[in-house]
Amino acid sequence: MAEKHEHNATSNQKTSAQEPEKTEPVRRTPFTDEELEYFRQLILERRRQAVEDIERMKAQLEDAREQGGTDTAYSFHMADAGTDAMEREKLFLMIARQQKYISHLDRALERIKNKTYGICKVTGKPIPRERLEAVPHTEVSIEAKLKQKK
Repeated sequence: MAEKHEHNATSNQKTSAQEPEKTEPVRRTPFTDEELEYFRQLILERRRQAVEDIERMKAQLEDAREQGGTDTAYSFHMADAGTDAMEREKLFLMIARQQKYISHLDRALERIKNKTYGICKVTGKPIPRERLEAVPHTEVSIEAKLKQKK
């Protein structure tokens, strides 16, 4: 009988060791399919706007490049060249920023598809709807964001 008791203790230890895996919270979205579709549409609209912004800025760069060669009637000043270069650099930086924003939006769309949207990657807790409406591509709650800044 002592062997049986020892065997039960061993099997109880295995069960105890497995329990943390079972109690680990499943990080699935707290939102319904309809709510996820709402956020998907919101993200797609923001993505469309960002793509339009990039196209507009690229057109500005192209216009500036084309106008750069037509200054023959006016004297060319070094200050003008510096200003033009600064404007081009600013446009390049803004384009890069929008491209980064689009990649964040694309990752949010992937989380919607995987049904993990709206879960903080730091705390594992649901991100409030209000935050997601303001920043639909966020991966962290305000609580986690504040901890990151410290």
